[in-house]
This record gives sequence, C-alpha cells and structure tokens, in this order.
Amino acid sequence: MSSYLLTVLTKKQEVDAIIRDTIDKVLVLRFGRASDPFCLQLDDILSKSTREVSKFASVALVDIDITFIPSTVFFFNAYHMKMDFGTADHTKWAVAFHKKQDFIDVVEAIYRGAMKGKLIVSCPLPPERIPKYQLLYKDV
Repeated sequence: MSSYLLTVLTKKQEVDAIIRDTIDKVLVLRFGRASDPFCLQLDDILSKSTREVSKFASVALVDIDITFIPSTVFFFNAYHMKMDFGTADHTKWAVAFHKKQDFIDVVEAIYRGAMKGKLIVSCPLPPERIPKYQLLYKDV
C-alpha cells in the first residue's frame, strides 16, 4: 500500500539511532512484518496520518518478527512513553488502529503528556475502540 512513504528500519543500530536522535517529537515505531495483513492495514493508517502529525511526531516501521503483530511503541526524547489503555499492558498498542483519527488522537495525547513531563498518559479513545487482547505467558 502506502508504507513505502515511511522510513523502514531493519537493524538494531538503526532503531537505537532514531530513538536517540528524535528530539522534541513523539517517535512512533511500528514493529512487525510488512507482509502481515494487520501490518499493511496499520501502515496505511500511519502513512495517511504522517502529514497531520508531522509537527509533533515522526513515524518509522521496524521490520522484524515479534509476538504481537503489529505492535506500535512510542518514545519521546529517548524515553519510552506508555499509555493506560485500561489493559494490563501499557507499553504498546497491539494490532491496528480502527481509523486514522484514532491514531492522531493517541499520538497527540502522548505528545501533550510528554510536554508536561509525564511518562504515562491516559488513552483518549473510548473503550470500544481500544483493542482487547490477553497476555499469554509461556512456561509460567
């Protein structure tokens, strides 16, 4: 789709560098594989939203295999930003956003919280638009 418009990272050094070098903007990293249908759906939303969030966020795709595909992680000035979604996991957004405005609202909430010095913010979306999933622990 339109993910070719976004920066694609494939090496740990590239990920470390972009986290370190993105200053005063939210860094949005989508982890997953471009061949995955959920990643393609999310990539389409991310690429369509890039212009609207460009003043306060940068978006990049990390092309690797992970447990939850896709997972979107947020950083601000090299700090991992967390969001309270009402779930047990505040570290990432798992699966795709329902629509472009949901993504913009989440990134804007993270930016506003980060500018106030917060490392965790509340999710601005209504509960019905927050993905539900269960964490499964292997060998526990």
